Amino acid sequence: MEAGNAALEEAIALRRTFGIISHPDAGKTTMTEKLLLLGGAIQMAGTVKARKSGKYATSDWMEIEKQRGISVTTAVMRFPFEGYDINLLDTPGHNDFSEDTYRTLTAVDAALMMIDSGKGVEAQTIKLMNVCRMRNTPIVTFMNKMDRDGLEPFDLLDNLEKVLKLHAIPLTWPIGSGSGFRGVYDLRSKSVWLFDGSADGGKGDYVEIQGATDARLDSIIGKLAADRLREELDLLEGAGAEFDEAAFLRGEQTPVFFGSALSGFGVEEMLRTFVSITPAPKARACRERVVQPAEEKVTGFIFKIQANMDPHHRDRIAFFRVCSGHFQRGDKLWNVRLGREMKIANPITFMAREREIVEDAWAGDIIGVHDTGLIEIGDTFTEGETLHFTGIPCFAPEIFRRVRLENPLRMKNLKKGLDQLAQEGAVQLFRPLDSPEFIVGVVGNLQLEVLKFRLAAEYDVQAQFEMVELTTARWYRSSDPVAVAEFELAFRRYVARDVKERSVYLAESAWRLGYVKERHPKIEFFETSDGV
Repeated sequence: MEAGNAALEEAIALRRTFGIISHPDAGKTTMTEKLLLLGGAIQMAGTVKARKSGKYATSDWMEIEKQRGISVTTAVMRFPFEGYDINLLDTPGHNDFSEDTYRTLTAVDAALMMIDSGKGVEAQTIKLMNVCRMRNTPIVTFMNKMDRDGLEPFDLLDNLEKVLKLHAIPLTWPIGSGSGFRGVYDLRSKSVWLFDGSADGGKGDYVEIQGATDARLDSIIGKLAADRLREELDLLEGAGAEFDEAAFLRGEQTPVFFGSALSGFGVEEMLRTFVSITPAPKARACRERVVQPAEEKVTGFIFKIQANMDPHHRDRIAFFRVCSGHFQRGDKLWNVRLGREMKIANPITFMAREREIVEDAWAGDIIGVHDTGLIEIGDTFTEGETLHFTGIPCFAPEIFRRVRLENPLRMKNLKKGLDQLAQEGAVQLFRPLDSPEFIVGVVGNLQLEVLKFRLAAEYDVQAQFEMVELTTARWYRSSDPVAVAEFELAFRRYVARDVKERSVYLAESAWRLGYVKERHPKIEFFETSDGV
């Protein structure tokens, strides 16, 4: 497992692991496809726009994703670009899957934020940005859909700064917009990239000029557009804002690019800058200590589990972020929670359903580990040291439903399906102490649609969901076993165990939760599972 320090440090320095965050329909999946094209990972982009022709986004593998044109799972894709090894995590954009996205963002070192230039910052972007801010994740911004009518570029920057409290520094500047979009001015090279919607990647000519004052600019884009560009650049210069790499790495400043993901215009230039300024794999906090990526011993954690990615084999894959060292195929790693050694015989990399065996992985890489049901989200793997990586909790759900079977003979299948889907984080599953019922908790209704779809497609179970008078959940604990016994006896109807057998109180209302807390001061209640 060991590698020479020089080789280890060199491999880590060339790795970039990032996710894409956006509101639904801002172009996230389309951007993912274009990045994969640049890396040579795919030969043809099958954007969501092409669904009628039978082409689907490469990063969307689940049947419901193809039908709905949305991403509801996390896809992990690995590809090379100009000497770098890139791990790209395509996260669910829909708000109903925010918990899966949160866990995925714990595994990245940077993020690419997509903004729809016609709408500005939207609700889901705000939530995801708050998650990134918890870890001071560096953010690069791509203002998308500049070839469509939208907000003025200064309004977009102002919106980004006011809503996200993030200092925006443009590195390219749009020349026109909508039907009048002519390209972008590169503020660093002082040159122009011209837009050609009919060309591959939307690229017209790259014209080297001596800055905006160059008289040739008038003939290249027209005098009216050139004069307006000069005025806007003067305003930018007057603002005096410059890109500060240290502020960017602290998550205080975001470089901004303008372009069109659908045509591919501006994507390559953005990616080239992205890999040059975003950090290599960073140190990771454990309860016991901080793990440095260049440590020779392998460590890592599981941030996601996905069942049935291959419907023919009904497999279960755990997504493993390597945090330190040089992992090699066949290595035996210690699962700290289980207290046992596990051989990682056939680690894989992904491209939606497509996968291939990998021989090794370095700090920053994401690999898939075949799981027979032993591994859980949050599990830490080491070469023997007892460590626990932090910050991968479950959150209290907002919608609760009782699960009913149309055919009671399928109960065994239902239990298996609910257990597996809860273990992979698709839903939360609660079993009340005083009844054999199954209660599921989700953030949004779309999760219920996906749960129903997957139970039918993957477990041959036709399930129905019934309303239940619950509004929130709290994990709880106490150092006083007598206090716990009294509490569970008094509120047994509302006490349950989750899929990891942790104790949960299911509350009918916020008032009821407050009342229970007041009556049982020795019990600690937690909004996330981190506390128990």
